[in-house]
Amino acid sequence: MDTYAAALTLFLIMDPLGNIPIFLSVLNQVEAKRRVKVLIRELFIALALMLVFLYLGPNILSLLGLSTEAVSISGGLILLIIAVRMIFPSRGGVSSDDEYDAEPLVVPLATPMIAGPSILATLVLLAESDPTRSTDWLVALLIAWGASALILLASQGFYKVLGKRGLKAIERLMGMILISIAVQMLINGILALKV
Repeated sequence: MDTYAAALTLFLIMDPLGNIPIFLSVLNQVEAKRRVKVLIRELFIALALMLVFLYLGPNILSLLGLSTEAVSISGGLILLIIAVRMIFPSRGGVSSDDEYDAEPLVVPLATPMIAGPSILATLVLLAESDPTRSTDWLVALLIAWGASALILLASQGFYKVLGKRGLKAIERLMGMILISIAVQMLINGILALKV
């Protein structure tokens, strides 16, 4: 996988457009003048968490005794579930079931909304697949994170332009692309087991 393909995959997994309604709902509880500061803080917390998994992920795998194939298959399954939920969302969800009365810190914005289990598993897989390309994986992560950050910082504008239906349509399209990526991760993991 080249750097730009990795960046696109990470961006799709972060799903910033699909997360806009949730971010707006959670940040609605925060006073208007603090919203941008809170969002920036959460974005950097998510980036720090993703960097930890990118650089320490292989060590965590060996400490837990997990093979790359196991992470590839489990990451593919998680990604598949997330993609299916993007295409066929259940009624309710984070934005309607949970009330956030206080300013969010780490949960739910930094994790699991930005740095969720599927992106963390993907980062570990990238680091494991070719440790000599750690700079490429860092660039891919920064591109995906930067694009997501820009979209989330402009979330009010995107919501006004696209509306709820437009955002849902884009999220479902991203979900269909993610299903293909998830299936490929599963295939790669299964083929690696047979070799």
